[in-house]
Amino acid sequence: MIPLTWLYAPGDRPHVVHKALACGADVVVIDLEDAVAPDRKDYARAATAELLTEPQPVPVHVRVNTVGTPCGAADLTAVAALPGVSGLRLPKVTSPRQIVHVAESTAERVPELFALLETAPAIEHAFEIARAHPSLRGIALGEADLRADLGVRDDSGLDWSRSRVVVAARAADLPPPPQSVHPDTRDLDGLAASCAHGRALGFVGRAAIHPRQLPVIERAYLPTAREVEQAETIIKAATESPGAQALPDGTFIDAAVVAAAQRTLSLTRRH
Repeated sequence: MIPLTWLYAPGDRPHVVHKALACGADVVVIDLEDAVAPDRKDYARAATAELLTEPQPVPVHVRVNTVGTPCGAADLTAVAALPGVSGLRLPKVTSPRQIVHVAESTAERVPELFALLETAPAIEHAFEIARAHPSLRGIALGEADLRADLGVRDDSGLDWSRSRVVVAARAADLPPPPQSVHPDTRDLDGLAASCAHGRALGFVGRAAIHPRQLPVIERAYLPTAREVEQAETIIKAATESPGAQALPDGTFIDAAVVAAAQRTLSLTRRH
């Protein structure tokens, strides 16, 4: 199933994590990094390790602290090999070496790795990071930190970086990246508009920080009835008469158009 929703929950609040696991998100991300105060890191790590000693009903990723720091190393030691961990989200990645380091240091059981690019050097090295190791299964932006690092004045100032990450993921044969979180949990109209913009840029799905954001993200990224109908028409025409052609409405069909239609239907089949 193609994930569309990634719900963050703070690792030092186990009751919130338990609620997140039942909210219907495709992936739950237990956060040991930004959502946890420095004096709560040890507790968050221990609570998360206790929870993930058993497999969970939905895929669970853990966002550890920065690779190469003592806190990040302690996180990896505590959680990387646990049966309940499906993936590790690595924040503030700036070079391929960090990905290789994590893959090699978790050789006993290498979970899926996901790199978060949050600084200018990370964007510059996006493709090299994306192809750093076979265990890396995705890249995404951390837009709050990136916005501060670049000093952009409004949201459109991140569009070049967004497109760079989308292209890097595709060039490295990784899935399309999910969007970064929308920080205003009550601004659902703004979230929907932002998701529409992200979809136009090539993102698929989005991270969330509150359950109320999940249905908005899913609606924004699921194909519309019209898109499904068009995709089915394209696939049928391509199957019945292989080769480049045009539909009655003038839509030209070639291999690229067929591939796009197949992606549309793959998203539909998740339901």
